Amino acid sequence: MRTTVTLDGDVERLLRDQSHRMHQSFKRTLNDAVRTALAPLSGSAEAPFTVQPTAMGLRAGIDPADLIHQGDLYEVDEFIKTTRRLMVAEGPDDRT
Repeated sequence: MRTTVTLDGDVERLLRDQSHRMHQSFKRTLNDAVRTALAPLSGSAEAPFTVQPTAMGLRAGIDPADLIHQGDLYEVDEFIKTTRRLMVAEGPDDRT
């Protein structure tokens, strides 16, 4: 279909640059750009996104998303141990 479109100067420059880089016609570059921009809106399905799993070398039962929580628990345990040790070192009369 033939139609007339008025492009902003910067858009024309972007299309011409892309056309030159891809060694393709201005018409094809424009059609590809419009198709790419509008495809998500039209519901046309592209290849589904897939996750490529990578082994992290963790032992079974260790949730990597929970590691920060485990670190927090370790810090709390160490704080309690240190506090108890300091309270014992001060003796019962020094606490107020």
